[in-house]
Amino acid sequence: MLRRHFLAAPAASLLPLSAASEPLIDTHIHLFEPDVFPYHANATYKPPAQPLKAYLAFVKQAGISHTIIVHPEPYQDDHRYLEHCFAGESPKAFFKGTCLFEPQDERTGKRMAELMKRHPGRIVALRMHEMTQPGEPFSCACEANSPIKNRDLNDANVKATWKAAANLGLCMQMHFLPHHAPAIGKLAAEFRSMPVILDHMGRAGMGAPETFDGILKLARLPKVYFKFSGVRYSSKQKPPYADAATYVRRAFDAFGPERILWGGLGHSMDEFREAQSVFNHHFAFATAEQRAMIRAGNAARLFGFA
Repeated sequence: MLRRHFLAAPAASLLPLSAASEPLIDTHIHLFEPDVFPYHANATYKPPAQPLKAYLAFVKQAGISHTIIVHPEPYQDDHRYLEHCFAGESPKAFFKGTCLFEPQDERTGKRMAELMKRHPGRIVALRMHEMTQPGEPFSCACEANSPIKNRDLNDANVKATWKAAANLGLCMQMHFLPHHAPAIGKLAAEFRSMPVILDHMGRAGMGAPETFDGILKLARLPKVYFKFSGVRYSSKQKPPYADAATYVRRAFDAFGPERILWGGLGHSMDEFREAQSVFNHHFAFATAEQRAMIRAGNAARLFGFA
């Protein structure tokens, strides 16, 4: 943190978050245990293990109140490890999670409903990945061994999946490159009752500068949320990623503190301390009340944590 930012930051923002009396919710964590729950044959990447037992020990030390497990691409539409985490959580009702299903499959609505029925109140969002570059063709579920990602948002079956998710009371969680924002906005405007979450700041730094304006335009829709996570994707510097500050401040001004979520607090105390430092740097201008909303209040309201 630069000295001028340190001096400008309110004293409360510089305290270790685990020492604060207010809740702290991580809205974005991936957990893996491939030795017990092998990765899907169509896994887009194969990360090292980040198992449940170690994570539960970490969150107790860090003082994290609740966590959203973002069901990761290596497991594709196999949700057994997510269900394992629900069964092994401590304390009870600590976790909620997202799901991943094929948006071009007409059975997806039924499959989401079945997963939600097995775990009432636990599945909060369907996640979609839109990572094609400008001009790059979309993938299709009709292709053999095609991972669940990069489907055309204008596809009628994808639109039907958005409708099914909205009818089930789910959020739509979008992981995307910035140039996809207009297509997301078109669907979000049609399904206005459904909250839409923009993961990893819309990867703001991975597009042409003007594409971030498209992300900010989504703030005009009152149920679109901006997630402060994956800040490194929008930075060319080391933590605290000071060069991403313009994106963060513009998003704060557009979405307001009541529609920003915080995620990616890590799996270890070293990662957690770094996440705190990044948060403190980028929200040094915010009031204590606004920071509390971003750290937990917004997530508690959106995801129904008590």
